[in-house]
Amino acid sequence: MTEPLMVHDIPTDDLTRQTDLFLRAFNSWDHDTIERMYSPDAVSVWKPGEEPVGGDARRANVAEFLAWRVPMRARTKGIYVNGDTALLIVDWEIRGTAASGELIDLTGTGTDVLRRGRDGRWRYIIDNAYGGADD
Repeated sequence: MTEPLMVHDIPTDDLTRQTDLFLRAFNSWDHDTIERMYSPDAVSVWKPGEEPVGGDARRANVAEFLAWRVPMRARTKGIYVNGDTALLIVDWEIRGTAASGELIDLTGTGTDVLRRGRDGRWRYIIDNAYGGADD
């Protein structure tokens, strides 16, 4: 059994744990914990070809995905660090039947840019779920 997420775990200072911690929060439908993993100025791209959105629009996109109540699976393919900036390449999938009965079948390779804060912890600043795919 996976140990419960602790407030002191999120955000993390260990990039090798980032994807696992995100998955644990996502698969617990824990929007508050996920939000602690993002910088206040973070932007996200949740559909291929869309412009990045921040603030309330980004939070609404996260809430929409969580409302499906379909677990995500993911694995980190690469971690690249330059000073206080990091790039994570993550293969992910969300497949199953949503709480509404809708069939969900999404996959992608995310490109996630993170920034290390003064506290030494990493937070998403750009979350591109489809890694720049155009369609």
